Amino acid sequence: MGTRPSKVTESVEDERSGHAPADGPAEQDSLRAGLKNRHLSMIAIGGIIGAGLFVGSGAGIAKAGPGIIVSYVIAGLLVVLVMRMLGEMAAADPSSGSFSTYADRALGRWAGFTIGWLYWWFWVVVLAVEATAAATILTGWLPAVPQWTWALIVMVLLTATNLASVGSYGEFEFWFAGIKVVAITAFILLAGLAVFGVLPGSEASGASNLTAHGGFLPHGPGAILSGMLLVVFSFMGSEIVTLAAGESPQPEKMVRRATNSVIWRIGTFYLGSIGLAVMLVPWNSKDVVDKGPYVATLDQMGIPHAGTIMDVIVVTAVLSCLNSGLYTASRMAFSLGRRGDAPKTFAQVNKRGVPATAIWASVAFGFVAVIFNYTSPDTVFQFLLNSSGAVALFVWIVICFSQLRMRRIIERDMPERHTVRMWFFPYLTYATIALMLFVIGYMFYDDEGREQMLMSVAVGAVVLVLGILLQRRNAAKSAGTDKGAESPPAARS
Repeated sequence: MGTRPSKVTESVEDERSGHAPADGPAEQDSLRAGLKNRHLSMIAIGGIIGAGLFVGSGAGIAKAGPGIIVSYVIAGLLVVLVMRMLGEMAAADPSSGSFSTYADRALGRWAGFTIGWLYWWFWVVVLAVEATAAATILTGWLPAVPQWTWALIVMVLLTATNLASVGSYGEFEFWFAGIKVVAITAFILLAGLAVFGVLPGSEASGASNLTAHGGFLPHGPGAILSGMLLVVFSFMGSEIVTLAAGESPQPEKMVRRATNSVIWRIGTFYLGSIGLAVMLVPWNSKDVVDKGPYVATLDQMGIPHAGTIMDVIVVTAVLSCLNSGLYTASRMAFSLGRRGDAPKTFAQVNKRGVPATAIWASVAFGFVAVIFNYTSPDTVFQFLLNSSGAVALFVWIVICFSQLRMRRIIERDMPERHTVRMWFFPYLTYATIALMLFVIGYMFYDDEGREQMLMSVAVGAVVLVLGILLQRRNAAKSAGTDKGAESPPAARS
């Protein structure tokens, strides 16, 4: 295992009072380094390819037309910048709590508490969404098995995988992510050949579809931002590698590699594939929304059984997201438990080195959400979706503010570990914050984004109040303890 700073936590803790110990070396002794470098490499590459790319991108294309490419460019730029900031902190001090831990140290316990629990909330809701999506496709293949049974089966399977060991999670994710990477790479190669008319039976289309149906921006420039609201959340998951790195033999090396490769990953898998799709299929084609842009493109190229092929790939992507979602939620719960912001049992690991209680707690809420998806899809479950929808933006903006402070801490306490640096600091960090605040403001203006933002802000405000109260309570306890320790002995007669 790579060396880690031994005095970082103590030096940071001296800056604040009334704070429980942050994640440190003891945590790394508890969580076993069971992830191999090949696991981390594939998690970094495949983690950014979610089911939303294969399915949800159709709605974005219908909303913005070919201008969706610009939406992906802006969202991708945000991810690149945020990952650079996160990579700077994670390379210097890997932690299973990642950005929650850094927010705790840089901004205060209230920040780490709030963003940690909101992130956990996001992923347990994702568990329900992805389990239902997988069940829907599997029921289409085997209608004799009820849909709820399939949802139960996939949840139980991946819970068992995560409980077995971190290595089993890594192995499953290695193959899941590998299938996604191969699929999207094959799509890009085939679509590229079709665009230039090299694919047998195809005619060169070039870039004519980008402007032939109402222009590049058929709904005006504002549609770029509307499209961005639909695609920005598909990038959620790129930060998982910084959480998983703490359970690998060379966390600093893997974080640096993942951070440096995020540009080509986004450029290839997202911009490359979406750009080719809108070149080959008119953006206003009914199939783009009904079948999804990838199936529509494969049909356009004459690939037989395109729908079935894409269903297999989507199921793989969904299972990958479920697997990573449960891992991510449990590790965030573990980190919160280590810092005293969650029940202490969340920080306990079994003999296999996995936080079993944190896993069970996360999957339990996921099961409850699945039930609501079947019993109250338009009320309770819709509230869960809306209340977690803007968490990605909340997480990213907290990472930005944390990096502003952590940069000074890293330069002061561990300059030798400052191997990843944010570009043009602090100006680019401030510019990223400004862009995200603009996007958040636009969500309040946008009719479709307003409800989601209001619900997310309401839930975030509740968690924030709890975090502030917790910090004040611990500060009061600390002050009382210090006062008792410093009281002079009673005068003797």
